[in-house]
Amino acid sequence: MIRSISIIVPAYNEQARLPETIRRIQTYLAGSEWVFHEIVIVDDGSTDRTVEVASAFVQENSNVRVLRNPGNRGKGYSVRHGMLEARGEWRLFTDADLSAPIEEIERLWAAMGRDDSQVAIGSRALDRSLIGVHQPGMRETAGKVFNAVMRRVVGLPIADTQCGFKLFQGAASLEIFRRQTQERFGFDVEILFIAKKHGYRISEVPVRWNHVDGSKVGMLTGLHAFSELAAVRWNDLMGKYR
Repeated sequence: MIRSISIIVPAYNEQARLPETIRRIQTYLAGSEWVFHEIVIVDDGSTDRTVEVASAFVQENSNVRVLRNPGNRGKGYSVRHGMLEARGEWRLFTDADLSAPIEEIERLWAAMGRDDSQVAIGSRALDRSLIGVHQPGMRETAGKVFNAVMRRVVGLPIADTQCGFKLFQGAASLEIFRRQTQERFGFDVEILFIAKKHGYRISEVPVRWNHVDGSKVGMLTGLHAFSELAAVRWNDLMGKYR
């Protein structure tokens, strides 16, 4: 079977971290069994040199692409943009800080083969012994509260919807992401809700993970994610996910 993969990296003001991230992904891909691979950097209206830094890699490697959003639209918009433009049969999105090491994709891939699933998501909640560096206490507690509220409001039986490390089968990703409406940090719940609604099997997989300083998620953004849960329920009632 031909194995082709697109790795989507949403990036906002990531000029400092992006070079090492791209190199680490390239090193993994060079030693992997993926026949075709590409790295898709999606710039979300950065005000630093993110585009210049990423574009320098394009000159060296034709498998690196840079997409640009029309201004600062949010992580959800960036991921959707990358997923819908990707060329691989399998499509992973990962955070620019590689808080989940890129090698953990092998865990997701193995789970998909074992469970015959079309979506595999990294999870920090299933085995917390795999967390090397924890988030600050308040943020980790807020994440647990968010998951509890999410289960009650949306009904997804998932322990960690917010880990930014998710792998999709290509055809499934097109069906899911073209229905996505949330453009900021509430999008993770929405895409998993859409996947479940359309009958796609989801594997939740424990992965190694380390908190990295420099998060773009502020307190206001985190609070807004709670309101986006209600928006998912409302969109479903209005038939937007059919």
